[in-house]
Amino acid sequence: MQPGYRPYPQQQVPPQRTPHSAGQRRGGIGPMMSSGPHHQVPLTPAQVAAQQQTQAMQVEMAKRRSRKPTDKNLPDNIDDCTVGDMAARYRDLRDFERRLDATMTRKRLDIVDSVNRSVKRWKTLRIWITNTAEDQVWQGNGLNVDSFDFSSNLEPTYRVKIEGRLLDDDDDLDKDDNSEDLKGKSDDLDRMEEDPKPKATKAPKYRFSHFFKALSVDFPSSRKGIDQSVEWKKPERAGPSSNLPAAADFDELTFKRSGDENLNVTINLYRHEEPERYAISQDLEDIVDMPEATRQEIVMGIWEYIKLMGLQEDEEKRNFRCDDLLRKAFNVETGSIPRLHEYITPHLKPLPPVKLPYTIRLDEYFHKDPQPTVYDVRVAVDDPLREKMLSFLSNAGYANMLKEAASFDEQLAIIVQAIHVSKAKHAFLTSLSEDPAIFVKDWLSSQKRDLDVIMGESVRGVDEDSTGDEWRKGGKDSVWSTINARESVTVMLSKQSVLPQR
Repeated sequence: MQPGYRPYPQQQVPPQRTPHSAGQRRGGIGPMMSSGPHHQVPLTPAQVAAQQQTQAMQVEMAKRRSRKPTDKNLPDNIDDCTVGDMAARYRDLRDFERRLDATMTRKRLDIVDSVNRSVKRWKTLRIWITNTAEDQVWQGNGLNVDSFDFSSNLEPTYRVKIEGRLLDDDDDLDKDDNSEDLKGKSDDLDRMEEDPKPKATKAPKYRFSHFFKALSVDFPSSRKGIDQSVEWKKPERAGPSSNLPAAADFDELTFKRSGDENLNVTINLYRHEEPERYAISQDLEDIVDMPEATRQEIVMGIWEYIKLMGLQEDEEKRNFRCDDLLRKAFNVETGSIPRLHEYITPHLKPLPPVKLPYTIRLDEYFHKDPQPTVYDVRVAVDDPLREKMLSFLSNAGYANMLKEAASFDEQLAIIVQAIHVSKAKHAFLTSLSEDPAIFVKDWLSSQKRDLDVIMGESVRGVDEDSTGDEWRKGGKDSVWSTINARESVTVMLSKQSVLPQR
């Protein structure tokens, strides 16, 4: 029997039909694979060599990372070895850098929080409604009075136009054109006047259709069977594209109907808001004190009410006790904070449409000087700072700046390490110059003790002063707790050859 194949039992078992799941394939031509574990194909020598080379490269990269110095603090008493106050200035710069990094990180987190909260601003959407009349009796049908055929196939009709524009506020951040023009004129008063360059017309960011998801026109009950209803629903975006289709991106809507009498109609506008706002029941409005709000605003209002009234349980912080208002709204004695979304769902209703009554005038007196009917509707728009904050967070230059700062930190750590080495040399030579005989004697004694420790020939507690030898003392203030000692040990360990695994 070939190795790698599972032996089958010799006794014969009568075949049995087993139920098949919906995802299994029955019948057909294909290999019969066992459901047990399959043996892996052995690697070729080239693949084994490539794996070993990859592992060796990873080990080498880890060694290089461990050898990189990270300390950027100057050694102690460096001021005694330098000319001027350069060391003090460096420490001031380091302290300023730490405070600047903390401030930038805090501000960046504040911007992320502001973007996630999706703050809205209320602006005014002005809507003009007007109508025109065509082929009415008072307009004349163009009949020839000298002819005997007074019949006409023209039917009186009218057109109604609904147009909306978002009004600009005085405090918009985009109104910088006038200041730039004045600045350019004041730079050179003797310059000859030139023809003004035509300014590029900027497409409006918000259009009438962006604020509503549906529109309908209610005709009088007496015209239900005569006039066809007018309805518009915003189509969905096609695919991942951020551009709206043409049927959902317009500033005016026009419809045409037949008729020769004045009509009173009602135009219904259904709001489109993200996140969606809901009308709140009276029981829940007594708690959050808002007639309409988003789900997040309602949950935050309930949470603030629970904290204000001290209803959160002491042992289980996720639960809260219900007072009269909460019990009336949720019908429970003890509520759970994670289930607040479930509690508020029965109290939410879609916002009622914005109703705009309008009279379609088809008489001659009105059309001598027609005047539109104007309505102002308050709509919610994104904070103008939100777009700038998003561009700030997604700025590609920020990542490049971080990489550049990291490279500067590495170079600075290398320079500081060289300063530590120079400081150690300076201390060594200074001690040698003060009393060479005693210094050499102490140094040779220290080297001898270290050699005995390395060779394993030292006897602890015999002819040694545990308080005098800096290399034998341990603890927080010992020489082994310094940055140089730790980095030296790290370098020594990284230089050791990796033993092959058996």
